[in-house]
Amino acid sequence: MTINNMRRFSNVLVTGGAGYIGSILTNELLRQGYGVTILDNLTFGGTSLLPFFADKNFRFVKGDIREAKLVNDLVKATDVIVHFAAESHVDRSILGPEAFIETNIKGTFVLLEAARQHGKRLHHISTDEVFGALELNDNRKFTEATPYDPSSPYSA
Repeated sequence: MTINNMRRFSNVLVTGGAGYIGSILTNELLRQGYGVTILDNLTFGGTSLLPFFADKNFRFVKGDIREAKLVNDLVKATDVIVHFAAESHVDRSILGPEAFIETNIKGTFVLLEAARQHGKRLHHISTDEVFGALELNDNRKFTEATPYDPSSPYSA
């Protein structure tokens, strides 16, 4: 999905928008005049949000994507969802996979159910880790046709 393809939408819910990539998308959406609501529990990010608070089209909600009522209310009031929220870091997922199951699987399920219930479009942003690993000097590249080959709870 390119931003130009989003013209029919005016209100965008960005989960995990306080993270690095989510904040970059938020910045661009606001620059182009979209209304943006970020839902984030501020586990890792947050400081990148400070400039957005001055924008009248920006709203921040501190919360968790596993909170069904909160997610349902936010999805109902938006046009489209861009889902970045996730536990991250491969090593953390190996040492403690439960948080990854709770957030990345159950939290995504909560978002999908809300999107389905309200007829909203959800764009899930993921990681190249789902495709496995390539050697550093490998000439191959991952594409949309590359089969999944996860090697950790994070990538799974």
